[in-house]
Order: sequence, then C-alpha cells, then structure tokens
Amino acid sequence: MSEREEALVIASANPGKLAEFQSLLGPLGYRIQPQSAFGVTDVEETGLTFVENALLKARAASRASGLPALADDSGLAVDALGGAPGIYSARYADGARRDGSKDLANNDKLLEALKEVPEGERTARYWCVLIYLRHADDPVPLIVQSDWRGDILAYPRGEGGFGYDPLFWVPECGMSAAELSSEEKNRLSHRGRALRQMMEMLQE
Repeated sequence: MSEREEALVIASANPGKLAEFQSLLGPLGYRIQPQSAFGVTDVEETGLTFVENALLKARAASRASGLPALADDSGLAVDALGGAPGIYSARYADGARRDGSKDLANNDKLLEALKEVPEGERTARYWCVLIYLRHADDPVPLIVQSDWRGDILAYPRGEGGFGYDPLFWVPECGMSAAELSSEEKNRLSHRGRALRQMMEMLQE
C-alpha cells in the first residue's frame, strides 16, 4: 500500500486524535482527511456500546465523503461503578465547570462518585474500539478493541494528556497517564494498542 496513496476520512474532530492517526497511518500510504473537510459534524451517539457508537461515526463520515472511514469510540470503565462512566465518559458531568473545563468537571464527578471507595478497590480500564469501513454500507467492517488497565487516584496528578488521564494511575510506570510522555502514552494506551492492531489488519 505504501507505493500508492489512498484517501481515508477520520471520523473525529479531535486534533490530537487526527495527528496520531496521521503519524501512524501516513507511512502506510494513507492520505488522512478530517471529517470536517466534508462538512461532517459530530453525530448523535445513540448506541449503547462503544462498537455501536464507533459504527455510527464511521458510517456518517464515509457517507458524506464517499471515502473509506476510520472511527473510534473510547472511554473509561470503573469497576466499582459498574463500568461507569463508560460510553458516557466524555459527557459524564453533562456540562463544564465555571472555568469552562469539561474534562475537569468529569474528573470532579468521578472523584465524588468514588469518595467512599478505598484504595485497592478503584480499578478501572480505558477502552478503545476502532472501526474501519470500506464504504458507508460495508457489511463487514474491520473492528478492533483494546483496553488499558489502571487505578483511579484520589487526586489528580500531571499536566499532560486529556480526559481522565490525571486520575488514571498506571502501576507499571508508577505515575498517572497525565505524567507520561506522549510517546510512552501512545505505546501503552488503549488507543495506541488498538491502532497498532488496526494497522496490521489494514496491511493484510
């Protein structure tokens, strides 16, 4: 595939995700296009699973662009909360703090929900589902999913990353996800692992 260039629309408006996809898929011969280039805005995530929501995103981007599409849906699942916030991770607090930060509002709500849960019982996983559609009506999409296991801290640590990263403790590194370098995070994370799986499938 590296001898030719194939356009691929990414069903995301997140600049960080777009840059990550470009760096990993560009060398394989893909010309990455954001969904915004085709007038696609975020679709309503009406699915009850990460798979359903990723498929909704991919179909919308592929139908609008006429191109193959790659979409992800990801979130945090905390064991003590029965898997919450799960598919609602990005909108867990349903609003932002006074300083305008949606991530901080989500983190505040998570800490409040876990305030009675002791250390050692705050296990969690980040999940990522990636879906590749050859066209909008592709009946056999490529689907991969990967997780990243950790624990939820009692207070935030680190200035990097996004989402719940300041609260997500990575035991094997002895630091939070927000304290990892971007290279280390991409190597370990749920999204990085899922992307590598998808790259292998695309190369086949």
